[in-house]
Amino acid sequence: MKELVEVIAKALVDNPDQVVVTEKEDARSIVIELKVAPSDMGKVIGKQGRIAKSIRGVVKAASADLPKKVMVDIVDD
Repeated sequence: MKELVEVIAKALVDNPDQVVVTEKEDARSIVIELKVAPSDMGKVIGKQGRIAKSIRGVVKAASADLPKKVMVDIVDD
């Protein structure tokens, strides 16, 4: 899942070298944190959060077979 989010984010932003994706896992869930350059934050979130919602939807569909819930968090510094 980490690689999927990274590929999508790098395709959207102007500074793909500043895209950082980390994965945290516990007993019930997997949390994928996405960090981008401050100037690219709007491109990843989109108008009214539409792009962020789409990214989450793609990850949810890709992780449907997994026993754990996968969540995507967009983190700003």
